[in-house]
Amino acid sequence: MTSPAPVVLVFLDPAFPDGRLADASRPQLMATDQGATRGDGVFESMLAVGGAVRKLQAHLDRLVGSAQALDLVIPAQDAWRAAIATGVAEHRSQHPATSPAEDELVVKLVVTRGPEGAESPTCWVQVSPVGALGRRQRETGIDVILLDRGYDSDVAERAPWLLLGAKTLSYATNMAALRYAHKQGADDVIFTSSDGRVLEGPTSTVLLAHLETSDDGAGATRTVRRLITPQLDSGILPGTSQGALFAAAKAAGWELGYGPLEPQDLLDADAVWLISSIRLLAPVNHIDGREVGTPAVQKQLTAELNALFAGIQ
Repeated sequence: MTSPAPVVLVFLDPAFPDGRLADASRPQLMATDQGATRGDGVFESMLAVGGAVRKLQAHLDRLVGSAQALDLVIPAQDAWRAAIATGVAEHRSQHPATSPAEDELVVKLVVTRGPEGAESPTCWVQVSPVGALGRRQRETGIDVILLDRGYDSDVAERAPWLLLGAKTLSYATNMAALRYAHKQGADDVIFTSSDGRVLEGPTSTVLLAHLETSDDGAGATRTVRRLITPQLDSGILPGTSQGALFAAAKAAGWELGYGPLEPQDLLDADAVWLISSIRLLAPVNHIDGREVGTPAVQKQLTAELNALFAGIQ
């Protein structure tokens, strides 16, 4: 039996300006906490490399947006920054990485509505190592299946109470989709809407790329790299990694696009990825058993985007 991964917990507490360290091996929440009983809360997951948290401001801003969607009043960003710094430093002190390549940590920010009748939410930072599976999938790629998420691409505007643009704790459906994919022999899922639009993965954003060669008019050829993601107004979570990568790719001369995308667009692409803050870029090898693009082109474009992504802070 393998031992659990080492975890450091830091609760946001007005009496502790840098956060209150808690023993992760002992119970810390009330049984009546609405995060546990109803999934009523929000969270963010970030990657820390060498002790530095990547895209910290983007994640803090998205946490605020998610909390506002749930009418949750959460601590100021400075309090989160202090607790994050405490958690990362404590984990690296207690559990130093064995090599620079493995000096990666998952930093999770969690907010629940607290116990029934509570006047303020329960907030904490959780720091743990990055799993080996995520690292491996960056290198080997993944096989995915398409699953119908059960509503059309306009529902977010019609029914804002569904909280489709918020990163809530209610991930039971997403986890069920992943378990279903695993039973089918796949690694992950790309959700589609009932009106046939490509949406997102259960824990990731969809990206695709096209290479297009054109004549520059002077007898030479020019290769255009185009990076595309689904429309953000279709009820998907705005990806912090997608946003940062798009900015870096634009600066490097890539052309950018935002859907709408249909499943055939994925199969017609030169490369497809699922991107997230922890796993980073995971190349998609097959969709519903059909090969995506060509391995050589996928490898080339993945290397180019990884190089861009490595410079994002």
